Amino acid sequence: MKRRFFIQNTLAASALLSANACQPTPPEKQDAPAGHQNFRLNEMGISKIRTAIDNGELTCTQVLQLYLERIDAIDKAGPALNSVIELNPDALQTAKTLDAELNAGKKRSPLHGIPIMLKDNIDTAGKMMTTAGSLALEGNYASQHAWVAQRLEDAGAIIIAKSNLSEWANFRSLRSSSGWSGRGGQTRNPYITDRNPCGSSSGSAVAVAANLCTAAIGTETNGSVVCPSSTNGIVGIKPTVGLVSRAGIIPIAHTHDTAGPMCRTVEDAAIVLGALTGIDVLDPYTKRSEGRSFTDYTQFLDKEAVAGKRLGVAKNNTGYHTEVDKLFDKAIIDLQNLGATVVDIDTALLNNNSGQDAYQVLLYEFKHDLNLYLQNCPLTIKVRTLEELIQFNLEHAASEMPYFDQEILLEAQEKGDLNSEEYLKALDNVLKSNGPEGIDKALEQYHLDAIIAPTGAPAWPIDVINGDHFMGGSSSPAARSGYPNITVPMGFIHHLPVGISFFAEAFSEPKLIGISYAFEQATKHRKVPQFLSTLDYALKR
Repeated sequence: MKRRFFIQNTLAASALLSANACQPTPPEKQDAPAGHQNFRLNEMGISKIRTAIDNGELTCTQVLQLYLERIDAIDKAGPALNSVIELNPDALQTAKTLDAELNAGKKRSPLHGIPIMLKDNIDTAGKMMTTAGSLALEGNYASQHAWVAQRLEDAGAIIIAKSNLSEWANFRSLRSSSGWSGRGGQTRNPYITDRNPCGSSSGSAVAVAANLCTAAIGTETNGSVVCPSSTNGIVGIKPTVGLVSRAGIIPIAHTHDTAGPMCRTVEDAAIVLGALTGIDVLDPYTKRSEGRSFTDYTQFLDKEAVAGKRLGVAKNNTGYHTEVDKLFDKAIIDLQNLGATVVDIDTALLNNNSGQDAYQVLLYEFKHDLNLYLQNCPLTIKVRTLEELIQFNLEHAASEMPYFDQEILLEAQEKGDLNSEEYLKALDNVLKSNGPEGIDKALEQYHLDAIIAPTGAPAWPIDVINGDHFMGGSSSPAARSGYPNITVPMGFIHHLPVGISFFAEAFSEPKLIGISYAFEQATKHRKVPQFLSTLDYALKR
């Protein structure tokens, strides 16, 4: 499947660890260290780590050190997952400060002392850069935290590192390899390491899946939280646009972009999401969340939440992979056994041919939004406009474009401003056809609580020459409408995880968290990665 089809109809993009970061890690990698599954914090969620710290079994500093050792053994060495683009040199001091606060009787929140990784398009004040994986933004030391980073820090979380990503959140080339950036190189799937991690929030997903941190933050424009979460066997929440401020995040498109938690469990994702909400004057979209957001989403964790619910299935979101369809059919049975009524819905409601208009919206907004972001960056950065970025890539093609080009950047540069009739008509069609005339209409017409679909296909082999090999997915309706979408592990195909998505109307996170939690707890499909170097075709499933 060509990447243009992917962008338009499915998942549309959203300190160097190697001196040769622009080159993919060679296939002759070491195996995972012996005993890697005996890692003390393996699969420990926020609540369990919180209990261990509160009981004096661990300190914040010890938790941080354990993860740093894990990163050194698994990400930099061993299977060389390459999910971390830069460690936070201030993390250790932060951990010591948080320990001192606990000793003084102060606990900020359930996240106090919990190491969280941020995608490298989220601004952090201090000694870490924010580059979107591009060498053009080396030296971009932000003067202040993004809203997301500040909220986490205020809650007592430790920002342990920045995660690698698909450069410019996968909005650069029609033939890119997800998880590759000029600055960070190629991130690898921890289940089978010659497989792709998917989406632009690839490093965040891999770091969580491989237990390199407790949780991570990704960003999504269309698919870049849910796809990597699905292919790396974790939970991802793509919130309603406006629930979480985008201030201080390198943008693609302000009508689509959002940050969201990526965790190993729905419970952890609910905890992190509650720390991120609030109205931010720097992001007018957050005004929409007034009276519709919560600081504690764990209150909606309910093992019985599926009982009595009506869930809709649009068949156009299936049929691209027979094994995925089999798992999805089994998931439907599981949901019915939990008390849900599952009904087929008119596929036209979620297949409205708005893909070309959606792509045009992204091009227009990317040019406008990125230029605004770059103008507010430190004067020391190498580029201050999209036009200068394009020129930088041409001048540094050996390191920035060794495998694929920058066709999308060139297309965006040719667009006019946001008063363009083409843009306004396209935006109106995208929002209406996917929101009021799409998801909303389906929910009303079939009396549904939510819509379900496979999140996507299993991970494909990494191919920096030909690019990604997407087969299908279901992220577009929720992405284009700006509505929430949660993906949860649904099972495995030849040792590779795939997820199921739950989406509904704007600000329906409480309902979706309940439904996805009930499914997760009843099925428990999450498995720890084994870091296989390649698929052994003699292995049984």
